[in-house]
Amino acid sequence: MKTNIEPGRTGRTTLGDAVSRRLWFLDAESLCDAARRKTGLNDFGDPPIEPALSVLTSSLEQEADLHPLGRFLMRMHLQGLLETRLRLIELWRGRAQDLTSSPVQRPIFITGTPRSGSTFLHELLAEDPGSRAPRVWEVMFPISKAGRQPQAPDPRIRKAAACLWWFRKFAPQADAVFPMRAGTPHECVAIQSYSFLSEEFISTCRVPSYESFLRHGDLGPAYAWQRRFLQHLQFGNPNRHWVLKSPDHVYGLEALFAVFPDALIIQTHRNPFEVLKSSVHLTEVLHGLYARPGSSEQLATRESRVLAEVLDRFVNFRDAHPELAGRFIDVRYGEITKDPLAVIRRIYEKFDMPLTNMAIERMQNLAGQRSRYQHRRAPAEPRDFINEAKADLSCFERYCSRFKVGWQRPQAQ
Repeated sequence: MKTNIEPGRTGRTTLGDAVSRRLWFLDAESLCDAARRKTGLNDFGDPPIEPALSVLTSSLEQEADLHPLGRFLMRMHLQGLLETRLRLIELWRGRAQDLTSSPVQRPIFITGTPRSGSTFLHELLAEDPGSRAPRVWEVMFPISKAGRQPQAPDPRIRKAAACLWWFRKFAPQADAVFPMRAGTPHECVAIQSYSFLSEEFISTCRVPSYESFLRHGDLGPAYAWQRRFLQHLQFGNPNRHWVLKSPDHVYGLEALFAVFPDALIIQTHRNPFEVLKSSVHLTEVLHGLYARPGSSEQLATRESRVLAEVLDRFVNFRDAHPELAGRFIDVRYGEITKDPLAVIRRIYEKFDMPLTNMAIERMQNLAGQRSRYQHRRAPAEPRDFINEAKADLSCFERYCSRFKVGWQRPQAQ
């Protein structure tokens, strides 16, 4: 098989690489066959998984430079997605009319620049008893066991907790930059990963061919899948509004509003140099879970390019759609960290939502328990990455001026 060695890849092949490639080779056909054998089902439903799955697996094989553990983890993840998808399609076939009659109404999507407080804000909003956030355990295992008593603890929670415990044992460094537990709210990219049209794979691996495919493709099917998935989760209890989150919605805002026409958007903002400092560190850690380290200079260049594109997309979309101005509220990172409850009150007032005393109390309790965000290893100063990347920073100025975000250009050393 022809292999294209990306810049920054080692190109070396060890005995472990050879053995792991034979055991866990990543190709769409063998993954689908294994999922069909495991479940006894055949129909992957809509949207079609091809060509996305083949582009993804080819990119993983040829470009990602996976190490043996990363290859094993990715193989298990992809096969698990396919198995769950087969089971969901089979289940939905018998519930089609019920799901269609349970619309997702006025969902709130949190998006914005990466590393801008959106995770903490998502957790706060999810504390409102009137809100509904997809939890990690139910995204990982969305099908409940038949005959389970509603009052009994859901065994999927314990199963998800066990999986995450083992994952932290394999990759302890991940918990320092992106802590995740079975009960925490999950990101939309994890739901969209079942469609194989998801930024999740770009966040965790170097897959430039797949990234290009996703950037130039139609994301409508990914959002249609997400809507059906949310209808599935809310089946029998559709009265609470969804609170959803992913910085990567910037790439699909047109599709998002096409599928969720009454959506409300919270856009978070932060000094782009601080974002870059944090996102480079996060990407470095996430990529290390699956692959050998790449070039730090190439990583900085890529992250600068991606952030520039993100900032431009936000400005362009907001300027092109003044009719949606009332659907957006802008929140800055400093506001979230300084007085999160004031931000919450402003959001509820903007979207004309009732804020109960119980919700306020629960949010205050969570805001007082922020130890999990402390004592992290500080990444390098942002100017180090800026100088390595030699990036064009003019778009940073445009974004900061448009959204009144404070910033200061780092000085060259």
